[in-house]
Amino acid sequence: MHEFAIVVAGGSGSRMKSEIPKQFIAIGGRPVLMHTLDAFYYYSTDISVRLVLPESQFAAWYQLCDQYPVQASYQLIAGGETRFHSVQNGLRSISAEEGLVAVHDGVRPFVSPDTIARGFRQAREAGTSVTCVPLKDSARRVQADGSNQAVDRAEYRLIQTPQTFRLDWMRPAFQTSYLPTFTDCASVLEYAGYPIHLLEGSYENIKITTPEDLLWAEAFLAS
Repeated sequence: MHEFAIVVAGGSGSRMKSEIPKQFIAIGGRPVLMHTLDAFYYYSTDISVRLVLPESQFAAWYQLCDQYPVQASYQLIAGGETRFHSVQNGLRSISAEEGLVAVHDGVRPFVSPDTIARGFRQAREAGTSVTCVPLKDSARRVQADGSNQAVDRAEYRLIQTPQTFRLDWMRPAFQTSYLPTFTDCASVLEYAGYPIHLLEGSYENIKITTPEDLLWAEAFLAS
């Protein structure tokens, strides 16, 4: 099956307290998003990548590409109102009838080629593959009335990306109308009735969202 990647990068930088969109902030001397594209390039030079950005950020992206050459080849796609709509736009750009699609956060630059490979392999066999990690800390469930109770952390997982699916499952799943409960692609596929299979990820595969994440990222690259 042909392999595709939809890299979604629509952050504004508000939680980062930066005027620069978080995917464009430099770590280790290059923008975050370019490290992410590198990961897919190192996985395979044959993968077909769709980079989904807000159209208002195209000019800034082209300027960055002049400064920092990108090895990976990709197709630039305009994003939508929400992440759900951005993934929809990425899907519409794929003309193939069959294949596997990995959807990945543009601000997760430390995903390993091995994780990407295992995701495609599991999706090929089971139809879905959603990267996750166990909780390290104790957890409590907070009720609407403010009360709370301890839960067994072994029963929960923190969800990451890539989330990889069969293309012929993903297309019909994304033909539905948007719901606020669609927080990721797995929730969309689950709503459509497809089984969700989890894949063990890595704690290094962080989503860079806050200034503290940048400090960790620089330390990780330096090591």
